Amino acid sequence: MYKKNFIKKVKVLKYFDQRQVGALPRIFISSLIVIFFFYSMPLIVNFAGSNNAIQNNSKAVLAYTLNNGSSGNENDSKILNERDLLIDIFSLNDLETDTVRLNASTIKQLFEDTNYTLQDVRKSKLVKPVALTLLPNEIKMIESTSKRKEFFIQIVLPLILKENNNIRIDRKRLFSIINKSNNSDLERKWLDKKYKQYGVPSKDLSILKIRMDEIPVSLALAQAAKETGWGTSRFAQEGNALFGQWTWSGEGLKPKEADKDQGHKVMKFNVLQASVRAYQRNLNTHSSYKEFRRERAKLRDQSKPLDSLILSQYLNEYAETGNQYVEVLQKIIKQNNLKDFDDAKLLPSSIELESLI
Repeated sequence: MYKKNFIKKVKVLKYFDQRQVGALPRIFISSLIVIFFFYSMPLIVNFAGSNNAIQNNSKAVLAYTLNNGSSGNENDSKILNERDLLIDIFSLNDLETDTVRLNASTIKQLFEDTNYTLQDVRKSKLVKPVALTLLPNEIKMIESTSKRKEFFIQIVLPLILKENNNIRIDRKRLFSIINKSNNSDLERKWLDKKYKQYGVPSKDLSILKIRMDEIPVSLALAQAAKETGWGTSRFAQEGNALFGQWTWSGEGLKPKEADKDQGHKVMKFNVLQASVRAYQRNLNTHSSYKEFRRERAKLRDQSKPLDSLILSQYLNEYAETGNQYVEVLQKIIKQNNLKDFDDAKLLPSSIELESLI
């Protein structure tokens, strides 16, 4: 039996023996093998990769994809440390764990006592630094749509301006460092910190300059309004989630329609300010918004204002509705005259104002 099997194997080997087969048949067989190999490999790779795919993670806070085949000026293929990227957001969350939720009437009285009205802001372009930590539950009980919208803008506007101020200060320092021939140890340490925060492991200053920039106030207000239903959504009320960012691993709120064992959660924050900062970090680092950042950089190079109607066109990946989402944002900006707040400035805080809060 063993001998018969051995003879069969020898015959098979002889079929491919160079003395038994001519040059043309050998080339033909070899070509078939090569073609089959290159044809099958992409299918195998795609099949293996499809098991690990995450759908529509452009709103993710804890599922960044900053190195998935990006190209151009923002190409940075090194693996990022997620903790470094969000460390200042986590620390802001940790600091504010014993916040008090003020009711709507108290907040309205606070606005009156500080003479904070949107009508005045539109004229003077100055915003009182009233930094609230939580949305009032009663906001959804305000029957007048216009009053509810105005109240929501009054709450969120100072928070957006504060984060833009932080970015503006950092950007000014960055340009100061870029214009120097030599940098101090303190400046180099600061740069290392910002490289981590903005997801630039290659330490490329040109990438950091593009990412470290402000989000137009009107665009941030429109997205907050859309994502929260002007402050009435469950995610905004229970988790201070103003921008609906997703997480697969962090603490968050499960959408009611989602499967219990699968899918994303909406990221939960202890304070509203952390939500605004996470939103800005998301747009400034995530690969889905690379074109948004590129267009913003073009506007800067042309010394033009950051136009929310132009930049919103590059946020089609923020929601599953794509271009329809962009159209809704632009409609909110236009109908509510939100561009009036793009050049608004946040007044310095004061002891008198803090005592009122």
